[in-house]
Amino acid sequence: MKRPGRLALVALAAAVLTAACAAPTSEPASEPTPTQATQTSADQGDDAPEADSQTDSERTPADPVELPQVATSPIEPGSSALYEPLPDDLPPPLVPPGELISGGPPPDGIPAIDTPRFIRVEDVTTLSDDEPVLSLELEGEARAYPVRILIWHEIVNDSIADIPFAITYCPLCNSALAFDRRLGERVLSFGTSGKLFNSDLVMYDRQTESLWPQLEGRAVIGRLTGAELDRLPIQTIRWADFREANPGAWVLSENTGYDRAYGRNPYVGYDDPSKAPFMFGGTVPAALPAKARVVGLGDGSTATAISLERLSKDRVLVVDVNGTDTVVLYEPDLTSALDNESLANSKAVGSTGAFRPEVDGAQLTFEWNGASFIDAETGSTWSILGRATEGPLAGSELEPVEYVDTFWFAWSAFQPATSVID
Repeated sequence: MKRPGRLALVALAAAVLTAACAAPTSEPASEPTPTQATQTSADQGDDAPEADSQTDSERTPADPVELPQVATSPIEPGSSALYEPLPDDLPPPLVPPGELISGGPPPDGIPAIDTPRFIRVEDVTTLSDDEPVLSLELEGEARAYPVRILIWHEIVNDSIADIPFAITYCPLCNSALAFDRRLGERVLSFGTSGKLFNSDLVMYDRQTESLWPQLEGRAVIGRLTGAELDRLPIQTIRWADFREANPGAWVLSENTGYDRAYGRNPYVGYDDPSKAPFMFGGTVPAALPAKARVVGLGDGSTATAISLERLSKDRVLVVDVNGTDTVVLYEPDLTSALDNESLANSKAVGSTGAFRPEVDGAQLTFEWNGASFIDAETGSTWSILGRATEGPLAGSELEPVEYVDTFWFAWSAFQPATSVID
């Protein structure tokens, strides 16, 4: 079968990505809204009421609240990498500028969430148990960012305590990463550039308008060329798993200020293995199909990709990453964000976690007993979040390891020296 030409792929990709671009709530979008999509009220307030002694049947959902945020640095005058032709006074780019191509929307056409609002776990009514949420824990506080929201916005600029960070999700690479937004004395704020690199979301910082491919976490064009962001551990897990582990935690609200069909997938069928990646002109190594799901660990010469198909059979794998053991866990019920039009009705693909297999210096050996993860040394039961829920070690937590769930074509494009476990 003849492969579609570059122009056809550009047109198709633009159509898909433009579905994520729409006006804020003050100018409702014209896209169709499925009956199952939840629409938020434009008149919700900013302050949550104090907790009270009402029963579940008596209480009403609290209004979304804006949590304290670290102030961002001011915009710095100077040359921008957002538009072509590039100014001559920028540092030499780290990648050929022509390889960053337009995905269709203009800069901020897919709007980042800069003023996130949150509700408590107990007030969430729109998420099904197996839907994906991005789970982040910092300074002892856990927050959940539903993928049904991120799929329309791709970036959330947020803070916990004195740590400003960006939650990012690229639907085309199915990759979720979190970054510390501090860079030296700067506190950066990120938006979507409208460009793609190896099909990956290219972010830009609003302070200097430098360009940052998400899977690289490094500025490749612009005044900050060569600068790298620190990664923060993040997991894509079932809503039910987050809810059970973190009662009372904050969850990103669908009251975003934008009119979107949260719960509807604008990339229907995109994770079909028979379909080629959008806007990807590279060569995919033959080790795995282009859209095989992988767990990516390490970097450069230590990079390792674990086939999710292999992990789903073993449930527990121990991998040497740069001379250190990492245990990788798998649970089967998490649904895909890129399959059915309704996220709640999508196929199951499974969730993962990667951790150092030790507690207080004692090495642990993990196994799946047919019902749960247990360690052989104490018989304690562990969750996909790396927390001991029962047994002698109940309450203990494993140290998370940086990793990413993504497609093989994307991982291999950014990590060409990767080894493969399949």
